[in-house]
Amino acid sequence: MKKWIIIFLMAFSFQAVAQEKIAITEDDYSNSRVEMADVMRSEGKIYVLVGVIVLIFAGITVYVINTDRKVSKLEKLIKEDS
Repeated sequence: MKKWIIIFLMAFSFQAVAQEKIAITEDDYSNSRVEMADVMRSEGKIYVLVGVIVLIFAGITVYVINTDRKVSKLEKLIKEDS
């Protein structure tokens, strides 16, 4: 029974399509504008985005450094006990 379910799900997955194909034109290759970034920059929101990204990376860095220090302390304790 399990085999049949797997076969059915595999056959069903072959029929799934993520999105329709859109033709690429010559204008798409020559487009150098990024409209979303231009709009965010003109409204001053790009700086908020950059600030949030910097805060997230800083938080991850602090977390990794603290975790490394804790692991180092535990390794020292293990070496002292043995």
